[in-house]
Amino acid sequence: MKNFVAYNPTSVYFGKGVVNQLGEVVSKLGLKVLLIYGKGSIKKNGVYNDIQSQLKQINAKVWEYEGIKSNPIVEDVDAAAKMGIENQIDVIIAAGGGSVIDSAKIIAVCIANKSKGWDVMKNKITISGAIPLIGILTLAATGTEMNPVAVVQNHETEEKIGFGHPSMFPKHSFLDPQYTASVPANYTSYGIVDLIAHSLENYFGDGDATLTDRFVGAIIQEAIEYGPKLMNDLTNYEYRSKIMWAATNALNGVTGNGRVTGDWGVHGLGHVLSLLYDVPHGASLSIIYPAWLKFHLPLIPERIALLGKYVFNINSPEETITRFELLFKQLGSPVRLSELKIPNINNEEIIRVWIKNKAQGAYFKFKPEDYTTLLQAFE
Repeated sequence: MKNFVAYNPTSVYFGKGVVNQLGEVVSKLGLKVLLIYGKGSIKKNGVYNDIQSQLKQINAKVWEYEGIKSNPIVEDVDAAAKMGIENQIDVIIAAGGGSVIDSAKIIAVCIANKSKGWDVMKNKITISGAIPLIGILTLAATGTEMNPVAVVQNHETEEKIGFGHPSMFPKHSFLDPQYTASVPANYTSYGIVDLIAHSLENYFGDGDATLTDRFVGAIIQEAIEYGPKLMNDLTNYEYRSKIMWAATNALNGVTGNGRVTGDWGVHGLGHVLSLLYDVPHGASLSIIYPAWLKFHLPLIPERIALLGKYVFNINSPEETITRFELLFKQLGSPVRLSELKIPNINNEEIIRVWIKNKAQGAYFKFKPEDYTTLLQAFE
């Protein structure tokens, strides 16, 4: 097992009505608030009103930035950061899923350092800190509510990349499963796929960590047990809560301790599909992961077989791959790119941008010709 430092400073408030503590928490950080959210769903499901009620009780002054995309773009980061700098805000509240909270992490750094978003993403500045960030989660998927990493895309440079820094941990995150009850079936499915993929990315990382492997297996088993139940009963609070907590734990450190790093190659490949064709993140992962596993089967059959033992209580690597593909289908997430019916899709363009972005894992590398083989496997 590799040396590691286990560190997570985020306070998580989990359960029904926890946002009732938001005002007290915000008041300890400052009363000039930048509220960031997506395209308005929080105004339909009551989350927005709950937040505003809490902020009104403490007489907070609030600025709002609305419209973060599901595949977040750097232009929104810069525009929101400009608003925060001009108004000298004290704290950011990010209400939404991974895209909103990821954007807010970079915005928090940009405000504190008076920098541009892409300079942060490309590690071109020395970060001196970040504005305190509070996450209010409305989509169980990415685990961003309890980690210091963000993913943002830049269409001008043809890049969708991740960046992490210790200052980007949310100070506090509020996880009320009720706030995910209005998430539609497709994005609920993508979220479950995402938490499974995060567990797999860490499992296939560099290093031997048997207890961490068992954590990975347990988290995926939780998704297998409650994911299909949730897909058949989208407003069930207990199923929503099980999936929400599994998603948080899939990427808050426990699935990576004892390794040098996770692999993250499938995420790199999937990010290009999102960049070029706006493919939902979770959908890109369910499409690519079975193909990635099949490609690596001759190289790591024992590792895939062990995964099957932990997750499905089987010993066959081939059957393990089949079970994951069937699971993604059962959840209602695509397993072939053709299922998305993207018009004018260009395979050569996909491969070109994969190569440009060096879309490969930290541990498992690809040769240029491998990209064609992978693409053919999930077309």
